Amino acid sequence: MAIGFVLINIAPGREREVFDILVKEDNIQEIHPLFGEYDLIAKVTIKNLEELGDIVFNKIRKIKGVTDTKTLTGAGL
Repeated sequence: MAIGFVLINIAPGREREVFDILVKEDNIQEIHPLFGEYDLIAKVTIKNLEELGDIVFNKIRKIKGVTDTKTLTGAGL
């Protein structure tokens, strides 16, 4: 099991709509609104990096209102 963090930019006025869609996704364990450069951060649990790419490209980025994402992968220590 691996963890990824996805920073998400959203078009103004669509923050709640995007949040409500993402909170229903099975792989998203946590989602938090942010102040600053990004609007939301989502903690995603995945089997591998390929699955993380699938979630970002085929789910998160396809939501109407999402304008940009930045993905960070967790490192096991």
